[in-house]
Amino acid sequence: MNVNLEYYKIFYYVAKYQNFTKAAHALGSSQPNVTRAMNCLEHQLQCILFVRTNRGICLTPEGEKLYTHVSAAMLQLFAAEEELADSTGLCHGSISIGASETALSIFLLDKLKAFHMDYPGIRLKLYNHSTPQAIEAVKSGRIDFAVVTTPAEVESPLKQIDLQPFREILVGGRTFAALRNQVFSLANLKKYPLICLGRETMTFRFYHQIFLSYGLELNPDTEAATTDQILSLVKCELGLAFLPEPMAKEAILEQSIVPISLKESIPERNVCMVYDSRHPLNAAAKELKSFITAGHSE
Repeated sequence: MNVNLEYYKIFYYVAKYQNFTKAAHALGSSQPNVTRAMNCLEHQLQCILFVRTNRGICLTPEGEKLYTHVSAAMLQLFAAEEELADSTGLCHGSISIGASETALSIFLLDKLKAFHMDYPGIRLKLYNHSTPQAIEAVKSGRIDFAVVTTPAEVESPLKQIDLQPFREILVGGRTFAALRNQVFSLANLKKYPLICLGRETMTFRFYHQIFLSYGLELNPDTEAATTDQILSLVKCELGLAFLPEPMAKEAILEQSIVPISLKESIPERNVCMVYDSRHPLNAAAKELKSFITAGHSE
C-alpha cells in the first residue's frame, strides 16, 4: 500500500483538533484541501476514519487505531526536529575543544567565561591535550577545533590562526634569588638543575632547537607533564625552568619565584587555533570559533 505520507500528517492534526478548519489553520492550508486529503486517505485505506457530528468530528474505531500509531510517529518526528534545532541553534548544543594547558591558562579561559555568559545553554567539552595530541584530534574529527601554542605542525586541510603572542622567561625558586642580579646564558644552565615539559611536547622540541642553535644539548633533570607542574616544581626549589610570562607573573609578585635575566633572546610564541577547513561546525561551534578569533585573520 503506497499511501502519501503527507496524508498521515494531515490526519494527525485533524484527529488532534477533531476539526477540519482548525487542522487546516495549524497546517497553513485550507479546509477544502484538508477534507480532500482525508477523503483520499480513507479511500486508500478502504475504511472510514471520521464520523461527522454537530460538534465537529470524532474518530471511528479504525480512526482511533490509526491515530495511536500516527501520533506516536509524529511525536518522534517532533522530538527529532527539536534535537536538531538544539544542535544547530545557540540556546543549546555542544562544542568539543582541545586545549593545551598554557593556551587555556593565558588565553582561552577568559574567552570561555565570556562566551558562557552570553550562551549559558551551550555545553562545552574541554579536552586537555598537548599540541600534537590536539592536532591529531582535529584531524580525526574528535574535536571541533583546538587552541594550542606554537610551534604547531599544521598541514592542509588543517588551518592555523594566531591569536595571542607571548614570551617565556627563565625563573627559579627563592634559593636562586642571587641569580636575579646576573645576566645568565644558556650555557650556564648545565650547572643547574633544569625542569622542562616532556620530550613528546612541541615545547620541548622548541627549546631543543634553540639549544641546538647555540651548540648546546637540552638535557633536563626533571620532565613535567604540565606547565602548572613546572611552576610547582620551581617553587619547591627543584630547579630552573622556562615559563610563559603571564603564568609566572603572579608567583613573581608574591616572590615565591624569581625571574632570571637571560643573555640569549627566546623567540616569541603564539597561542593559536587549529581547525579542519573541511569539517562542518554546528551553529554553537561556529559562534565560539568566531568569538575566539574576532580581530584575527586566517
